[in-house]
Amino acid sequence: MMRPGSKQYVVARPLYSEDSFAEEHEKVYRERKTILDHVKQYFKCDAERAKSIALSLLPVIGWLKIYQIKEWLLSDIVSGVSTGLVAVLQGLAYCLLASLPAWYGLFSAFFPVIMYFFLGTSRHISVGPFPVLCLMIGSVVTKLVPDEGAHVNITGLEGLSIDDQRVLIASSVTFLVGIMQLVMGVLQVGFVVMYLSDTLVSGFTTAAAVHIVVSQLKFVLGLQVPGISGPLSIIYTLEIIFNKITSTNVCDVVISLVIMVVVFIVKELNDRYKSKLPVPIPIEVIMTVIACGVSYAFDFKTTYGIEVIVLYNFSYEPPVAPNLQIFQQTALDAFPMAIVGFAVAFSVAKVYSVKYDYTIDGNQELIAFGVSNIFGASFKSFAASTALSRSAVQESTGGKTQIAGLISAVMVMIVTLAIGYLLEPLPKSVLGAVVIVNLKGMLMQVRDVPYLWRRDKPDCVVWLGTCIASILLGLDLGLAVGLGVELLSIVLRVQFPRCSVLANIKGTDIYRDRKDYLKVCCTVLCKIFMGSFCKYYIICIYVIYVAQVGFNPLRILRKRNKALRTIRKLLKKGDLQWTSKGFLNTSCGPIRESEDDSNVEELDLPTDFKDLPARIDWNAELPANIVVPRVDLHSLILDFAAVSFLDISALKGLKTALKELIRVEVEVYIVDCDPYILEKLHHCCFFDDEVQPSMFFVTLHDAMLHILEKHPDTSEKKSGSNLRSRDRNVCT
Repeated sequence: MMRPGSKQYVVARPLYSEDSFAEEHEKVYRERKTILDHVKQYFKCDAERAKSIALSLLPVIGWLKIYQIKEWLLSDIVSGVSTGLVAVLQGLAYCLLASLPAWYGLFSAFFPVIMYFFLGTSRHISVGPFPVLCLMIGSVVTKLVPDEGAHVNITGLEGLSIDDQRVLIASSVTFLVGIMQLVMGVLQVGFVVMYLSDTLVSGFTTAAAVHIVVSQLKFVLGLQVPGISGPLSIIYTLEIIFNKITSTNVCDVVISLVIMVVVFIVKELNDRYKSKLPVPIPIEVIMTVIACGVSYAFDFKTTYGIEVIVLYNFSYEPPVAPNLQIFQQTALDAFPMAIVGFAVAFSVAKVYSVKYDYTIDGNQELIAFGVSNIFGASFKSFAASTALSRSAVQESTGGKTQIAGLISAVMVMIVTLAIGYLLEPLPKSVLGAVVIVNLKGMLMQVRDVPYLWRRDKPDCVVWLGTCIASILLGLDLGLAVGLGVELLSIVLRVQFPRCSVLANIKGTDIYRDRKDYLKVCCTVLCKIFMGSFCKYYIICIYVIYVAQVGFNPLRILRKRNKALRTIRKLLKKGDLQWTSKGFLNTSCGPIRESEDDSNVEELDLPTDFKDLPARIDWNAELPANIVVPRVDLHSLILDFAAVSFLDISALKGLKTALKELIRVEVEVYIVDCDPYILEKLHHCCFFDDEVQPSMFFVTLHDAMLHILEKHPDTSEKKSGSNLRSRDRNVCT
């Protein structure tokens, strides 16, 4: 109860072990479903479940029912138009990263958006080309169809131009990515994104930004550089660029610098005055239109030899089937694309869902992107995710729902079918400059390194390992290395857990690390040990022996059994006799301890005094100069509050360690054990004559009170602390 007028509480209750608590407080029986029950429920079909499935598979139904036309429609239209203009430009620009004709970037900004409108759960992300995915697709495309050298022999590519071959490869890879995402969504494995920590994604995207900058240098400088893929490709690309630096097209450099400076300045102004501007200034679109007009007026292509984008036609192409042989060649490349595309989109969607208070479903997002990529790949688009800058435009211009995304797709369609020919004079250097400027956010993630180093060094190592590996080895291998480093850091943290010996804070029932506080009660006869330690066998053994108990119980047990063997032999020979004062050595000469190591297994058994005249006090002086190490600890408490599970090996290791301690007369108590772990111990036949359920206590303080009742001299003789018996504030 609470004491009146003070922030104190007083509790009067019995001392509880787990057994006594279970006897006094009856638990509610809950029938647990079997796997078969879950399968039956999953395939159960009725009207309510059909409605639920329809709403989950078509989230558009849910938010259309609450759509506020008067308040939201105008905002969605404005946002859709603004996002559509940016999507057109980014579709053209990011397509260059995929080593494809720029025109196909508009397909990726249109077809996936249509499917996501119906299937996606996020209302604010803008679906379409994402630079990292484009670069990963480009590495696959250039690997199978390089600019120079022999092409991979794939059935179905005969008679096609290089561009057509690359488009077919990109669409086939995208189709495979979509299948993988759809399968993961159906199997409900959206949790896989949890294994990609924010630190890993940050390092990966920073490395991707470096790759993108290097890949765009050839357009900014106006050089002819073949596409290179594989480990150290960035080094080889830079080598070629430096060798050809004297052939730089000055006009391309000037155009790129002007575009980058102006776009950078206006973007900074947009960020600074975003609260005052009704919509951000679409500076990329404005500069692109100006550059396109100037290029047409002064005929940059003929006069200065500038490379411009190539537009084949101004209509959508009929759907095509993917090439199955390409699936075999690119399966290993497609999987990281599926994971990265989903992880980035889900991360952005999660930010906006928290900001606007609605829920998103990771598994449904996988299904949405899977279907979007499959549908888009049928019309020769490449893998879609979400671009951070484009989503920011859609949200900052007032977008409320995916109607804004649908309108942006309409804008892309208008450009594709009606006014696309106006973009024909557009220099590729303009697109390269726009891509580089939009990488500012990803490149500035380098500033996270000092922060991570100060706050969490293992996370910093993950960031650096992922970034460096992705830069040098390529994005696919770099992602694998990053995952390996992250898993290794987790293993090392589990392998070497933080463990501590606890002590009682005077006057309370609170226990903390004894090294952290001045006024604590400590005793050498009882120790309390806490750590998230007994999950795996090797960690269990490691912790029990480094729990600052000061001895190896198995070694002590063997020493004691050897001593008993020696005492029995001496009694049998008559060299040792039992008197009222104890054992009396009747031998004249020195007595040596038995060195007989036969029946070693018997040395590990509990000490047996049944054929001896009295029980031996191992901490007293032993007869016949027999020496056995003393054990000054009578009780050990293991705090299981941080233990979440135990595997079978850990159960065996824990039981072995407990038996060794019990056999050297150290009482072991386990406190704050999770009920499910305790249930598992019973189910696995953990308990026997030595290891009994009575060693488990509900709280740490219950265990300490039990020890004080059993060993009343513990706190008085060893710690010298003044404890009031009525309070029983334990000194440990």
